Amino acid sequence: MSDLVIRPAAEADLPAIVALLAEDVLGRERDDPSLPLGDGYVRAFAEIQRRPDQHLMVGELGGEVVATLQLTFVPGLARKGAWRGIVEAVHVRGDRRSRGLGGRMIAWAAETARARGDCPFLQLTTDKRRLDAHRFYEREGFRRSHEGYKLLL
Repeated sequence: MSDLVIRPAAEADLPAIVALLAEDVLGRERDDPSLPLGDGYVRAFAEIQRRPDQHLMVGELGGEVVATLQLTFVPGLARKGAWRGIVEAVHVRGDRRSRGLGGRMIAWAAETARARGDCPFLQLTTDKRRLDAHRFYEREGFRRSHEGYKLLL
């Protein structure tokens, strides 16, 4: 897909991003794409925009948002002070899957992390029920190296 444009998200993209997040069964449990969007989405977007180590990106085809991901850089002491690139909320619209768009988004994240010079790896978590996502990430070179946990507060 040579016409995919990967660019920073703008506030006007929020409805499309939230729709992507809410598109599958798990997302429908957690997100609400109804308009007007809840204030939490607008506040979170503004906070992401303020932080230089946060990158909320969209993938656009023909002026239409069809993919998104968030890349966050976090410093750490382990691994000799290496930064981590944390990939979150990778979504490609259902009617556009299996066309290489997700791979392009992940490649953008990997190149961005590599270009920093201080971030030797990307890491992510995905719900255990998202078996298609597991296969996708493994095709993209990710390896199951850790067991993740979440504490709901």
